[in-house]
Amino acid sequence: MSEMTEKGEPNATPATPETKRRSVQVPDQFITFAAVIVLFIFFSFVARNFFTVRSVLSLALQTSAVTLMGIGVTFAIITGGVDLSIGSVVALSGTVAVMVAIAGVPIWLSMIIGVLVGVVCGLLNGLMITVLKLPPFIATLGMMMVARGVALTITNAAAYPAPPGFGDLGNGSIFGTGQKFPGIPYPVLIMIGVALLFHFILSKTRIGRYTYAVGSNEEAARLSGIKVHQVKIINYIISATLAALVGVILASRMATSQPNSAIGYEMNAIAAAVIGGSSFMGGVGTVGGTVIGSFIIGILTVGLTMAGANYYLEQIVIGLVVIGAVTVDQLRGRM
Repeated sequence: MSEMTEKGEPNATPATPETKRRSVQVPDQFITFAAVIVLFIFFSFVARNFFTVRSVLSLALQTSAVTLMGIGVTFAIITGGVDLSIGSVVALSGTVAVMVAIAGVPIWLSMIIGVLVGVVCGLLNGLMITVLKLPPFIATLGMMMVARGVALTITNAAAYPAPPGFGDLGNGSIFGTGQKFPGIPYPVLIMIGVALLFHFILSKTRIGRYTYAVGSNEEAARLSGIKVHQVKIINYIISATLAALVGVILASRMATSQPNSAIGYEMNAIAAAVIGGSSFMGGVGTVGGTVIGSFIIGILTVGLTMAGANYYLEQIVIGLVVIGAVTVDQLRGRM
């Protein structure tokens, strides 16, 4: 896209209460990181075999999907919006990637096509929000239904096995030495690389500064020369593209097209962002915080399962954690 300002970069980001609140994010991240350590120590005692190399690698692998989706939706939340379509985008992109590979397209190219599906979905979300002036909740809710419907339609709601070699990305690993150390899974490496890349984008680049400015005070950002519509569109493309990447990885892990996959994933991704410090009021959030938030959810899920808790109790605990995180954010906003 072209430059995002009319007359170059504005001299300063609009000063608002939200921008001031960003200054306390670093200590907040230390608090949430401390929560990760405490939870890890706790489950190491109450859950057998939790503190093992294999369990830690399994935790990182299971958390990678929520982390990648959470990083993407963080960009949408910082602008004061939300993206409810990412779970369906996961299903659609993975399904398209498998179906294209079955049609004879090289596997690497079919995966790229799957990711491009997310780019298109994000672009449509952004256009509906900026051009049609639809609320982000409504626009992405509609896309959630459309994307899921397309995935079910092109497969007739059936799962199709992927060609040989399609599962290498989702199931491969490096540095493995056998039973003692099975290796670092490729999805975990992708998660680390994406987190570092988008941390840099959000904290060190112009689009990152403009994202905070738009979320803090959209009108002030517009008056200072920022092309607000372009910023929002870019952020929704980022959100859907990372969801599509997750879709391709999950399809590779399962080696099948799964049009019914990732139902409810958007809730966990949004929860990770909120637990990590992102605010629905806009202008606040970090990639590092979202990564920490996703691992809090992952540790709770895996730890409670290994401790013998059922799925319903896990949902209750995670729900209470989300409520607590949002309550703290609201109280901080009144200070």
